[in-house]
Amino acid sequence: MRLGWARDGAQWRLRLRLGDGEGVEGVVTDGQAVELATDTCHVRLPDGTGGGEPHPDLVALAAWTVAAPWARGRVVFDRAISAELAEALGSGWGIDAGPVGGTAREPGERLAISYSGGADSVAVAALLPEAPLVHFQRVPHPRVPNRWTHYRSDVLAGLAHKTGRDVTVVRSDLEFLLRKPRPGYPEHHAVLAGALLTADELDLGGVALGYEIGSRWLGGGRYLHRFTPDNPMWSGHGKWGRLFAAVGMPLVLPAGGISEAMTMRIALGSDLREQVRWCLRGDGSGPCGRCGKCLYKELIQAAIERRPLRTEITADRPVARKWQLPPPYGGQEMIEYGCAHVPGIEKTPFARAAEHLKATVESTRWLERCYPPAVEEIPERWRKGIEAVMADRFGFMDAADRHRVESWGLRG
Repeated sequence: MRLGWARDGAQWRLRLRLGDGEGVEGVVTDGQAVELATDTCHVRLPDGTGGGEPHPDLVALAAWTVAAPWARGRVVFDRAISAELAEALGSGWGIDAGPVGGTAREPGERLAISYSGGADSVAVAALLPEAPLVHFQRVPHPRVPNRWTHYRSDVLAGLAHKTGRDVTVVRSDLEFLLRKPRPGYPEHHAVLAGALLTADELDLGGVALGYEIGSRWLGGGRYLHRFTPDNPMWSGHGKWGRLFAAVGMPLVLPAGGISEAMTMRIALGSDLREQVRWCLRGDGSGPCGRCGKCLYKELIQAAIERRPLRTEITADRPVARKWQLPPPYGGQEMIEYGCAHVPGIEKTPFARAAEHLKATVESTRWLERCYPPAVEEIPERWRKGIEAVMADRFGFMDAADRHRVESWGLRG
């Protein structure tokens, strides 16, 4: 594969050229099969930014986050990369990357937040009030039809601006590279393409993300459903963690030791409460209230507020179908927490899940505490402040709690 950028001021255009043994069918790190729809995408930085030339490793890594699912054997970038980056690509993916030349990038001083506007990233913004925000906004692709017109990325970007924080909104059509299963990030880390291209200008030495204990340690979503200390996507010593560290941009997960219930508690109790938006379909007036994500997040919010569920979605709706089946479920720890804490759960779309899980307030109490190894893996320069917040707000898990985490997915 050959990867090359063409730049016109603040706009960067990436072209992928497949090589021998490479085709349009690829696989994401978490196992999702994807199909390539086109060979180009764009990343548009805000006007007035991107005046200088980023370190070559940053530019190469931005390209790799887009192209990784389809690369095989040999990858040639359009500029020389450091030996450190080449080694990380080789050890992580078995890729022979080049050309190699020049020195590795020295980390900057600031920690930025990859900010989506969802409860998890808002929680991280609340934990790090001085950190700049980098928001990724999906825009249409000139050559690929938009099959997701209901995705209101303009609303999400507007809410990011309303935080009053130092916000860099990066606009890109890279999600339209995917034909199947739907538009989306080729790799989850492609959301960081803008942060990488502006890292030198913003003096960044790391990027914080909102991934919580489920995504980092428990194999959340479609990823494995078991304890994953060596999670290749988000752990510091996983292959993606090593790759970002090689370019002086280590991945930092300030909320990696706490549950989604606790990140929501932080977010909704913060000054950014009015900008929290996890729904991708809602307009300026609020979330749609009809999608699966709205239902899932309503369960969590009702649980932390200890109140009945407020939804018009019934068990026979397609978005609730998964909760009528036996476990495992994506985000199962939060389904357990919700079923244990929402009054009248037996009258909701989660009634059957509650019957299967048999969760109680006591059996889910560990989800209100912080998993210590998550703090220990935060780079030292940012660890102390986050550790103090975790100790003060949540306390740390004891041996029994840690065993629940470390035996996740092994229970009958």
